[in-house]
Amino acid sequence: MENGASTRWRFGENKYCNTNIETAATFTVRALLNTLLANLNQNDTRPVIPLGHGDPSVFPCFRTTSAAVDAIVDAVRSAHYNSYSSTVGILPARSAIAEYLNRDLPYKLSPDDVFLTIGCTQAIEVILTVLAQPGANILLPRPGFPYYEARAKHSHLEVRHFDLLPEKGWEVDLDAVEALADENTLALVIINPGNPCGNIYSYQHLQKIAETARKLGIMVIADEVYAHLSFGKNPFVPMGVFGSIAPVFTLGSISKRWIVPGWRLGWIVTSDPNGIFQKSGIVDSIKDFLNISSDPATFIQGAVPQILENTGEDFFAKTIDLLRVTADICYDRIKEIPCLTCPNKPDGSMFVMVKLNTSLLEDIKDDMEFCLKLSREESVIVLPGIAVGMKNWLRVTFAIEPSVLEEGLERIKAFYNRHAKKQ
Repeated sequence: MENGASTRWRFGENKYCNTNIETAATFTVRALLNTLLANLNQNDTRPVIPLGHGDPSVFPCFRTTSAAVDAIVDAVRSAHYNSYSSTVGILPARSAIAEYLNRDLPYKLSPDDVFLTIGCTQAIEVILTVLAQPGANILLPRPGFPYYEARAKHSHLEVRHFDLLPEKGWEVDLDAVEALADENTLALVIINPGNPCGNIYSYQHLQKIAETARKLGIMVIADEVYAHLSFGKNPFVPMGVFGSIAPVFTLGSISKRWIVPGWRLGWIVTSDPNGIFQKSGIVDSIKDFLNISSDPATFIQGAVPQILENTGEDFFAKTIDLLRVTADICYDRIKEIPCLTCPNKPDGSMFVMVKLNTSLLEDIKDDMEFCLKLSREESVIVLPGIAVGMKNWLRVTFAIEPSVLEEGLERIKAFYNRHAKKQ
């Protein structure tokens, strides 16, 4: 390394190659939510309450800013963005995103460090496909976002899980990371702000993660799709701050902070002031992949500079204040339901993990049965923990209109009372 470290980084020299793809046999959030929606009682005339997915845009209180809407309209009317995009994204958008992220970094990104993707989902696909090589493995958090595991399996990339520790605010079990890693480990993934846990990692913990990655000679993939959605004791700190300790791929998008998940505009950013990714050939591999994949809609790319420049802090503050209110409602109401325990009040993102005690229930054996019966009897959708790697837990979203959240939790309480074991 240029900074004098003796660490031998364990990735490099691999070029993206087109391998045979198999279907990954794994749970996904979308598949399980579709199963629960198909299980609804069609005779129940009450509105369905969606506590299982992170899309608050359907509620008027969570609408995006007019600055973003105006930017899209201006981009379309200009007729400057009706052509194909370059494969890595148009230059004005990449420049604007680099400058936007530079506000929080101790060094400067350039447009060449930014690659635009169709949402953060494609960013995950690109990175995991590029890293895949025979015998390689990647370290994923448990609980985590299951799309990582699905994509890794598609690319024949071995997955190893390290635990997040609820008793420590869902911090990474760094001892487990060191025990899991070997000479074939390429990277560890962190999701901060946390999906599904609602946690925000402190500066000190992020630094320890970077130092552990450096010690092991691996990169960090930092999923920051919920960046800046922080309303607890810890401010959001981007992992890229520690890019000089260990190289970081930052994955992000406008989906969550601007509440426009359907616009499908994301990015991969190389936070790597030591140039390790360039030397290893990984940047070239990303470009090779993007040469044979689809691009984000060009008019949305064209709107990005105006979106980033014109969105006022009042819009962000309103969103944060609303999430703080709904997080409080969720945490307080869950305490009234004896079979549910919330180990940590959420500090960020849009979710909280809740432990399910089936021993208090008469005829429910696990989290999946709980969610199926809840959807059938109460028209409330909650994601079972098996979707995120934690059996007999639930992931609950609080990013919905407060009165709807109150009603949904009240229905869950009624569901518990109906199924509670008789004393």
